[in-house]
Amino acid sequence: MENSSPPWYDEPIMVKIYSTLSRKEEILKPRKGKKINFFVCGITVYDFSHLGHARTYIAFDMIAKYLRQKGYDVFYLQNVTDIDDKIIQRAKELGEDPKKLARRFEKEYRADMKALGVSAVNTYARATDHIAEIIDQIRRLLKKGYAYEIEGDGIYFDISKFKEYGKLSRRTTGQAKDAVSRIDESVSKRNKGDFALWKFSKPGEPKWKSPWGWGRPGWHIEDTAITEKFFGPQYDIHGGAQDLIFPHHEAEITQMESVSGKKPFVKYWMHTGFLTVRGEKMSKSVGNFITIRDFLKEHSPRLLRYFVLKTHYRSPIDYSEEVLEQTQNELGKIDEFMDRLREKPQASIRHLADKSQANLKLKRIKDSFEKAMEDDLNTTLAISILFDLIREENTRMDEGKLSKAERKEILAFLKEIDELFGFIFRGREKQVVPAEIKKLAEQREAYRRQGDFQEADALRAAMQKRGWAVEDTPSGWKLKKLV
Repeated sequence: MENSSPPWYDEPIMVKIYSTLSRKEEILKPRKGKKINFFVCGITVYDFSHLGHARTYIAFDMIAKYLRQKGYDVFYLQNVTDIDDKIIQRAKELGEDPKKLARRFEKEYRADMKALGVSAVNTYARATDHIAEIIDQIRRLLKKGYAYEIEGDGIYFDISKFKEYGKLSRRTTGQAKDAVSRIDESVSKRNKGDFALWKFSKPGEPKWKSPWGWGRPGWHIEDTAITEKFFGPQYDIHGGAQDLIFPHHEAEITQMESVSGKKPFVKYWMHTGFLTVRGEKMSKSVGNFITIRDFLKEHSPRLLRYFVLKTHYRSPIDYSEEVLEQTQNELGKIDEFMDRLREKPQASIRHLADKSQANLKLKRIKDSFEKAMEDDLNTTLAISILFDLIREENTRMDEGKLSKAERKEILAFLKEIDELFGFIFRGREKQVVPAEIKKLAEQREAYRRQGDFQEADALRAAMQKRGWAVEDTPSGWKLKKLV
């Protein structure tokens, strides 16, 4: 695959991404030419996926698609945690087999991602399909002296043996008590922050045979076992939500660099910001827990994609119905612009603008868009540039200065960027105007021509009560569905 910029862009590729490891933006230089091995932590399949998941996976879907559009050969891998304490506990509560429960919620997750247009992932790798690789990695850690066994409990990693523990999160081993997570609460650990690699089975739990006894993997080990299988001991980009930096991603570095002896395990670490609901963390106990499934009962998938992508992937997002309404209105402005672009210019309107100047203006917009995206995928700035384009070209259409050829060129540009965004064309419903509303609009126009503006205003108000706004433009009246 050729590494080349979009056809309008003259400058060489200089994509910069912020790496959590270095705490700065770095120029993207894959380890092997144009090949990028890209891993993102997947979900634990014990419940329906929620808006926080949507925030992370829409963002990384866009990132992978952008890198491919820039000419990189991206292999995007995502794991599926299908064995875990949470899965076992939920299965007990529902009286369901843990494996069947995990498969059911994995199916629901994949359906949610499909609905949201998240299609960049090449492979979803289940933890339980890689038990052999997990056992092999634990065996090598034991052999090298990084791991130890607690009788009747499991195999643990000794963080005191890895001197750089904490380099991703900027924490020390003295703070490692924070690493107690999910299934790592044994009182017999050598260090408070030691984490489980293998947990010996308890009655009624799913289990697999290992050299140390029947059991199941710890949480952190599945990711490094899976990525080593697909990518080897080192690869290019690891993504995930910000709350995974510590202890999960710290543990991944600790495991893989210990077992391989190679550094760095991952060249670039990318993390998405938090999503809150009215300033609070999502929680079922608080009553602000919103699943993707519930969101899509009331709203369109493209609205959620736009809601996520208009904020930079590293920045926090606060969800509220007020913000969502504003987002819907912004999306409506894009839709109106698209409708206008597709209209046939009136025969009486001349193309008055200097064509070379118009082409130069569009190229400036395109270049600005590209530079925004090259700067750590700044979608906030890129989308503001899109609205600059909308304002400028709406003015030109009002003045009768936008030719058919220019409209086609703008539409082509929008189609190209929508391969990343997925909210301009994808899932857009064609506006169907009821016959009675059309009739009211035509009657209003007749009153306006007669100079009877009182009757015209009364009909405008009648249409608004029915959920439609009428706008007067140089090319005639337009109807808009009110949100």
